[in-house]
Amino acid sequence: MGYVGPALVKHLRDTLPSAYLAGLDTGYFAKMVTGTTLLPEAHLNVQYFEDARSLPQGILAGFDAVICLAAISNDPIGNRFEQVTIDINAQAAIELARQAKAAGVHHFVYASSCSVYGFAADGAKTEQSDVGPLTAYARSKVAAEIGLEPLASDDFIVTCHRFATACGFSDRLRLDLVLNDFVAGALTSKKISILSDGTPWRPLINVNDMALAMEWSATREAANGGNYLVVNTGSDIWNYQVRELADAVAALLPGTEVSVNQSAPPDKRSYRVDFGLFCTLAPNHQPKHDLPATIAGLVKGLGQMGFNDANYRESDLIRLHIVTKLLDKGEVDGQLYVA
Repeated sequence: MGYVGPALVKHLRDTLPSAYLAGLDTGYFAKMVTGTTLLPEAHLNVQYFEDARSLPQGILAGFDAVICLAAISNDPIGNRFEQVTIDINAQAAIELARQAKAAGVHHFVYASSCSVYGFAADGAKTEQSDVGPLTAYARSKVAAEIGLEPLASDDFIVTCHRFATACGFSDRLRLDLVLNDFVAGALTSKKISILSDGTPWRPLINVNDMALAMEWSATREAANGGNYLVVNTGSDIWNYQVRELADAVAALLPGTEVSVNQSAPPDKRSYRVDFGLFCTLAPNHQPKHDLPATIAGLVKGLGQMGFNDANYRESDLIRLHIVTKLLDKGEVDGQLYVA
């Protein structure tokens, strides 16, 4: 029930129309539906409201595949809740996989991240490159990958997608992602302010193409990638410098002013990524969306929402803002369990 989930369940319902689809979520962001009047969960057969850290007994029985999206999903929340980030993103994911394997599930798909590479000045990173996580979020993804590997077997195929940075419109939109933020700024103030000097590299992937990739991994044969697979997931043509992303938004929204902070300290989160392995293993599930189309989709979706909030960074379209409100109202406790 976050940013990626709505795209995933819609895609799975379209491509696997007879499948029994179940969702599980705490519901932190459930009411933040954007661009639709239909709850995304309408595509599911059932939606459970549970915490991934404490699954009900037997809830995984009978399923063929489990896709784990549950996560503290960005650096500002991870910095504030570092141990919770490890508990949910890594420990709960590993325990979920253990329970899935015991229940006879055949495929386990984990949403990891290219952020595990940290700073990479020496060319595009492959799956064999050293990792250098710089944040609690990235460290949690590395820990999860390490913990999931020994669980893989002939009967339990594990795939860890090291996804590029997500972007694009969703039925639960986030604006605390670089491209989405730039489009929101251009629409509301005709300004894009880059906090760095604009040179850091970011690979991106449209949220709908993430769903396409996970459909592949939830059904792939072990012969295609092995029992345990870590795979950079995105496209080589989507490796952009931050300034290039801002300029692309400005090109589609004339009159937008782009500014950079030349005095900013170097942004250590900079990495280019090689997506060649994913291209080889999943030729029929490659990203279909390009940068201009993704920007146009955001502009269209925000327009249909009537979006005009220049103060959007303090709105419910920013995940940390929602978590803070839940805490302030006592709806979750300090460990982010629903109170």
